[in-house]
Amino acid sequence: MYLNKALIVGNLTEDPELKSLPSGTAVCNFSLATNRHYTDKDGNKQEDTDYHNIVVFGRQAETTAQYLSKGSMALIEGRIQTRSWEGDDGTMNYRTEIVANRVQFGPRSGASGEVADSGQQTPPENADQEIDYPDDEDITPEDIPF
Repeated sequence: MYLNKALIVGNLTEDPELKSLPSGTAVCNFSLATNRHYTDKDGNKQEDTDYHNIVVFGRQAETTAQYLSKGSMALIEGRIQTRSWEGDDGTMNYRTEIVANRVQFGPRSGASGEVADSGQQTPPENADQEIDYPDDEDITPEDIPF
């Protein structure tokens, strides 16, 4: 069995670039940065950044280019692919990228650059009401709809 799956969360390093294939299919390219924090053998805290080339196709490419910009956080799920081509000078060029089949946008930021929504939701007005669950004896297998 073989598996080629990438799942990363990071920030865009540039604004997405939207283009179209000759067939009319939209293609969006951008780069995503991921950070890693660790302690080296001397006990010093270190930070390492990796940059990932991302390619998105179709309608998802259009919405990605519309709603994401430099600094936006995104979760990318897709497959890793390496392309090769011969350059004008005859040398072989290689590019490894993640072809996204899912792009999930991160939290939106306000004008000041801070996250606009803290992620906490206010409970509904009737949240303090207790739910009246039936007793176990009141439920029979015939009551279950599947």
